[in-house]
Amino acid sequence: MTVMHGLSAFPITPADDDGTPRADDLTRIVARIASAGVNSIGVLGSTGSYAYLTPNQRRDVASMAIQAAGDTPVIVGVGALRSDVSTMLARHAADAGAAGLLLAPMSYTPLTDDEVFQHFRTVADASDLPICIYNNPSTTHFTFSIDLLARLATLPTVQAVKMPLPGDGDFASQIAALQRDLPDGFTIGYSGDWGCAAALQQGADAWFSVAAGLWPEQALMLTRAAQAGDPQTWQARFQPMWDLFQAHGSLRVVHAAARLMGLTTALPQRPLLPLPDHVTPQIKAAIATLGG
Repeated sequence: MTVMHGLSAFPITPADDDGTPRADDLTRIVARIASAGVNSIGVLGSTGSYAYLTPNQRRDVASMAIQAAGDTPVIVGVGALRSDVSTMLARHAADAGAAGLLLAPMSYTPLTDDEVFQHFRTVADASDLPICIYNNPSTTHFTFSIDLLARLATLPTVQAVKMPLPGDGDFASQIAALQRDLPDGFTIGYSGDWGCAAALQQGADAWFSVAAGLWPEQALMLTRAAQAGDPQTWQARFQPMWDLFQAHGSLRVVHAAARLMGLTTALPQRPLLPLPDHVTPQIKAAIATLGG
């Protein structure tokens, strides 16, 4: 099983208003996840606010998280507008002891397939770490075709993809199509927490989870139940949280939940605003339903 398989927990990055990481809070959150026994921890993904942090701040976060995670593998997000910045972050992650990289094609000017391929090839040349393609069109406004995924999979270190939920909910057909065109052993994982139990039931290899960043034990129970074909009980316990994720955005919700759970007092990075007070009772109730 590769580092990209199973449950990968993606925590927030507690930081001051200027983006300075709060070392004690980050260490507490990452160590808490590691102690639950997840397969990996993913830092500096969308939940980790990577797009709002400077390269120096991101290097600090990666180093702190890798140290706090102990023996748990850490996947570091290295997406950036410029290929040289992504390359620098990839080299730092490798030197710091990361187990893998997560790469999203960030852009201002819309990117072509050739530009994305060259970007990935440049980053892949920077280290020997396995790379997970971050297919997140809701934030990057770039959607990977299966043809482009297959082309990227010819790069030896590109070994996984983090997919969004299919619009029609047909995981079986999408996974079959991906498996048909991607190499044997290529990891197919999903984000979009509310649909990932269904993805695992249909044969997905990984769940890249926002919720596991705060509720790792519960997310592990849901993962195991889904892989065993019976996720209904845990899916129902998570449903109030899924509803909040879909209504307000998972990043805003988990920041609020982390504050309510006493893990940090950090707010989301501006211009993101904290959720209004009237949502707090719903978040408290969802936390209580999860038992965390």
